[in-house]
Amino acid sequence: MKKLIFSLLTHHLCQRSIAAVLAFSFLMATLNSAGQQPLRIDGAAKAVQTELNRGWVFKQAATVSSGKDIGKWAEPGASLKGWQPATVPGTVLTSLLNNGKVPDPFYGMNNNQIPDIYATGSDYYTYWFVKDFAISNLDHDGQYYLHLRGVNYGFDAYLNGHKLNDTTLKGMFLRRHFNITRLLNKEGSNRLAIIVYPPDPVGNPNGGQGGDGTIAKNVTHQYVAGWDWIQPVRDRNTGIWDKVFISCEGPIFLSAPHVVTRVPGKRMPSAKDQAPAILHTTVDLHNRSDHSVTGTASFHMAGSVLTRKVTIGAGASTTVIFDTDTLYRPKLWWPSGMEALGDHHLPFLYPASFQFTLQDGNVSDSTHLLIGVRQIDHRWNDRTRSTEVLVNGQPLFIRGGNWIVSDAMLRLSPERYDAEVRFHRDMGLNLIRVWGGALTERPEFYEACDKYGLLVMQDFWGSGDCNGRWQDPKKKDDIWTRRGYPDDHGLFLASAADQIRMLRNYASLAIWCGGNEITLAPDLQSGLQDSLLPLLDTTRWYIDFSNSDSMSFNTLGGNGDGPYGIQPIEKFWTHRTFPFNSEIGSVGIGDIVSLKRFLPPGSLPEQLPAAGQQSGYDKSTLIDSVWQYHKYIGYGSSVSRYGQPENTTEFARICQLINYNQYRALMEGFTARQWDWYTGFIIWKTQNPWTAMRGQMYDYYLDPNACLYGLKKAAEKVHLMFNPADSSIYIANNTYQTVRNLIMEITVCSYDGATKLLTRTITQAIPQHPKLLLSVAGALSRPEAGKGLLLSLKLLDLHKNIISENIYWTRDKAGNYSGLQHMKASSLQITARWIEEAGGQKRIEVQLDNPKEAAPAFFNRISVVNKSTQKRILPAFYSDNYLTILPGDAKTIYVDPPSETVQKKMIHSTENTSKFEPTAPTDMEITVEGWNLPKKNVRIL
Repeated sequence: MKKLIFSLLTHHLCQRSIAAVLAFSFLMATLNSAGQQPLRIDGAAKAVQTELNRGWVFKQAATVSSGKDIGKWAEPGASLKGWQPATVPGTVLTSLLNNGKVPDPFYGMNNNQIPDIYATGSDYYTYWFVKDFAISNLDHDGQYYLHLRGVNYGFDAYLNGHKLNDTTLKGMFLRRHFNITRLLNKEGSNRLAIIVYPPDPVGNPNGGQGGDGTIAKNVTHQYVAGWDWIQPVRDRNTGIWDKVFISCEGPIFLSAPHVVTRVPGKRMPSAKDQAPAILHTTVDLHNRSDHSVTGTASFHMAGSVLTRKVTIGAGASTTVIFDTDTLYRPKLWWPSGMEALGDHHLPFLYPASFQFTLQDGNVSDSTHLLIGVRQIDHRWNDRTRSTEVLVNGQPLFIRGGNWIVSDAMLRLSPERYDAEVRFHRDMGLNLIRVWGGALTERPEFYEACDKYGLLVMQDFWGSGDCNGRWQDPKKKDDIWTRRGYPDDHGLFLASAADQIRMLRNYASLAIWCGGNEITLAPDLQSGLQDSLLPLLDTTRWYIDFSNSDSMSFNTLGGNGDGPYGIQPIEKFWTHRTFPFNSEIGSVGIGDIVSLKRFLPPGSLPEQLPAAGQQSGYDKSTLIDSVWQYHKYIGYGSSVSRYGQPENTTEFARICQLINYNQYRALMEGFTARQWDWYTGFIIWKTQNPWTAMRGQMYDYYLDPNACLYGLKKAAEKVHLMFNPADSSIYIANNTYQTVRNLIMEITVCSYDGATKLLTRTITQAIPQHPKLLLSVAGALSRPEAGKGLLLSLKLLDLHKNIISENIYWTRDKAGNYSGLQHMKASSLQITARWIEEAGGQKRIEVQLDNPKEAAPAFFNRISVVNKSTQKRILPAFYSDNYLTILPGDAKTIYVDPPSETVQKKMIHSTENTSKFEPTAPTDMEITVEGWNLPKKNVRIL
């Protein structure tokens, strides 16, 4: 395989720069030093494999004999007395936590009770992991391989007492595999023993972004030394953090399957009969037998079979390039939100497979994929002075969210990935950016993004903080030294090549990015841009760093990101920021239910400082040090505009109003200027993998807050919106069709319930650009508006079906929401029932009716809970939430609770000593609680 890589790269690099050739030499040196064999699981499922995901034990290496003495315990049947159950995939800290040896580091300030590796030394977190297994379920003849999809950071592996690697293998992301055929006991038990070493250096967690920065000398993730949204992960996530499995192959096995789809021309998402698409397919074949083998390589998709007869010499490898295939009337893959108005289909994925069939008809090896047929391009927009993304020829306004990692301790699962990506789809986003201080995300993450239609911008492993964009007194090395990180450039490039191959078949992967807010070292940059990507993946846009001038160039010159934190909502409409803003964000704490999951009772006071003693709930006036430990961002004077909260419950409730307004205004402000000022934005950030108190649409426990629903409301396909800067009404058509013949209803309602209705029919065509309709300044300045008003906007078709619905609350002349502080009690009537969707999926229908003469029912949160414990059932998905219902109005909401199976697999912790209990549908009920509605429990019929 090294000869194959060498011949391909040498041919390619002869036309490239000296820096690229040097990068190539680093890659080859790493392959040679590591004894790296061709990797065979490249973002695809193998036909015959067994995952080793339970039954592991572990023990601190300092207490275990090693070296020549390893045979005493590393062989099958030897006693493992005193060893503890281990979690694999997982980290040392995960296994310690699951054995009750450390407290939950996500609760309170427990993390301070766990020894940090910088203080203890690396030996403290150096552990052996052992697994006994049999191969009876892989009982046919063939070659057996052990695969390690991720170990952090270095390791040595032994099978039945025999060492598998010559030298210690390093690198968090580089997948490893070993041919273990000759060492296996095919009858009886086998013992796999792996010693895992932490990164070196581990970094000093001195409070800087990435601590003292030296964690970045490794090819690993950087946030584990601490950041402004997380405390340090004490073991730096040392461990076998990703999957371990064994596969069995015939004489010929497959690797590097690659399917490239071309969709020429400009397509309409709503078209039923699409013009043909083009497929280019390749796969690598490897013969590990001692004789020449002849057979047929084949690719299967959409009823089409491409074949090529191949003869491969003993020990040889070859790349099969299949004939170009034409897919007629293809079902195209589109990102979420591009479908036509009223269409809610999921992005389409074709099952596909590669296989090699021997002359006797037996299949030697096969691999399976799901392929989305699409083409992603980019071009410069001279009006906005930024790059725009095109999907299947159509320009797509990017509405993205920055993503760190699903769980800070790498407790990753398909179920959690599915839930989190679905939340991003539901909040109206179409892109997730995977931040450079974390991971190249796992195949299961990309599977969820393919399923829900989320594009992905994937950073490689670098950050401006650790890798030297800024002077920083907390960093150990100067800028120029840090710009050379990591120490082993060959390992970085080898890891990048491997991860590109692992992920390149996913339809959702749209953009590669060199690093967060900084270009990588010159040879790494050239190695990626000039060598690896042109060879391995020519179909994606490559950005040298996350806020590159190639991404956008604002009117002041250059590019950047921000602002962050609370903004006046008018500013999102009036202040022109970067044309393709890679990071812009705000606050995001949850309500009191969320806060109680990780803050101790003493940090949730029943009595807050009186007015005049609290200057605005900003960083200087934190409630206590535990909030600061969890990286609280202050809400400033925004809270007191709603009145002085008496306790934490009221404070968190007010924060939800601010959350909703902030993120609705952010989405609407950018939408109002799409294709004029902007081609996209990416929110910093949409999720937290730790119990941080900032920048999140849902908490670590997957409980959404009002941020999510503010975004969801503003992301409607056809959307009516209110510009608070000039009191005018705009309509945004986010579809790819002209919309006409709509009815607009504007209802102005005082907080006590008096209403006035304005109706206007919109006969003109609404193109795919925001359009000013009218000003309502006069209606909002009437005498009864002295304490503020509720402004309800509705857009209906001619059959009175609601297309868009949006409710705003306005301030009094002093800039406060005084009218909200004196609302009458709500008389909201609520019913709930189980309904069955097509396909047998059950969901809950919640009907909310507000009597005609009643007060407005303001800002109501719906939750599905366990009847007995009253704990929320997580993760649950709501068609809408935090609802305001005017007198005489009604709304119907749909709730999708998780199945009991999903609940059992998810990580749910409501406090440090108890776990969430899975709940059957018969034990669920609905609760509704609003600004002027005490909590009501509703039986589900």
